Amino acid sequence: MDVIKQIDALDGIASLRDCSIDLIIADPPYGLGKDYGNDSDKKPADEFLAWMEAWLRLAIPKLKDTGSLYIFTTWRYSPEIFVFLKKHMFMLNEIVWDRKVPSMGGSTRKFSSVHDTIGFFAKTQKYFFDIDEVRIPYDEETKKARSRSIFVGKKWLEVGYNPKDVWSVSRLHRIHGEREDHPTQKPLEIIERMIKASCPKGGIVLDPFAGSGTTVDACIRNDRRYVAFEINEAYVSIIKNRAGRIRELKESMLDFEGIRSHSGV
Repeated sequence: MDVIKQIDALDGIASLRDCSIDLIIADPPYGLGKDYGNDSDKKPADEFLAWMEAWLRLAIPKLKDTGSLYIFTTWRYSPEIFVFLKKHMFMLNEIVWDRKVPSMGGSTRKFSSVHDTIGFFAKTQKYFFDIDEVRIPYDEETKKARSRSIFVGKKWLEVGYNPKDVWSVSRLHRIHGEREDHPTQKPLEIIERMIKASCPKGGIVLDPFAGSGTTVDACIRNDRRYVAFEINEAYVSIIKNRAGRIRELKESMLDFEGIRSHSGV
């Protein structure tokens, strides 16, 4: 199942079978008035939160019992959204995405906001999670400092450490090679971490607000299936073009590996 479809998220989610999805990665509008080619991010607060609850009520039953959900949001609405989700799911983490915004400009009447909030929730206590897929290698200096005999052969030293709940990953600037024509594109590094940790290989990832197609990109690169819904026709074209490029890149890399293996290089 690899699907990229132009459709309203509520209609798309409703069309799916219950207990068919391994992982949901949701980056919905934040309710901050961004221009996504429509008024989806311009709802009054009460209407916005009611809409959030509506699509989440539809989405949660689509998860398998081993499934989980990552949801991007802002500190302005994360308390209400997380309280709602905690009534229906198990909360595993509140992840802070430090966008590594340069120390310049910003508000002079409060502290400048430089992070996004990500909620990590599971449908049941049987949720899938593979920490070894996302461990971060220790640098050589750290390994050398742990060279005493009591550390030799320790798995954690060899395979790396568990990512913490603050993820310092730079936002995508306009000149970034990964950048597509989308105002709130998320970095591939973040989405890949979610997929590797929380979806088994061959599993299905649902992205109800596919935007620039980063989830689709990450799924293709990492051998997961995907269902991507996006209401904006222009963004759907971006997603399909991006998916085509990544498939061609992956196939060329596989061909190269095959040639190299056959030649014994």
